[in-house]
Amino acid sequence: MIQVKVLNKGRQPLPAYATPQSAGMDLRADIDEPITLKPMERRLIPTGLHIALPAGFEAQIRPRSGLALKHGLTVLNTPGTVDADYRGELMVLLINLGDRDFVINAGERIAQMVIARHENADFIAVEVLDETERGEGGYGHTGVK
Repeated sequence: MIQVKVLNKGRQPLPAYATPQSAGMDLRADIDEPITLKPMERRLIPTGLHIALPAGFEAQIRPRSGLALKHGLTVLNTPGTVDADYRGELMVLLINLGDRDFVINAGERIAQMVIARHENADFIAVEVLDETERGEGGYGHTGVK
């Protein structure tokens, strides 16, 4: 388990894993008054949290499945990436894809955060790539059955 430094400038508790094998931690809205998201409206929702990740790690901001299923609320740029050198406030870009207004209240769990290891790449320019069975087959190339 890695250690992540967190500065909580908000009024909500720190993120925590709900169960021992949970991959994500819920992020809560740190707002002064309720925010109403109309259908197809998007807003940045503050969390009050600032983090310092170790080099080689990122925080992925993802939707909460229950909010997506029941209300059509999702994270627009999912997964959002928080880089290890970012020190600003964690904000969640929510969009209401539902057909009704959705009210976000202070302390509401609005997204989840997954901490993940990543690699940096060193690109090498070449004239040709090696051949594979798939080749250039892209979207839908294997059919639906």
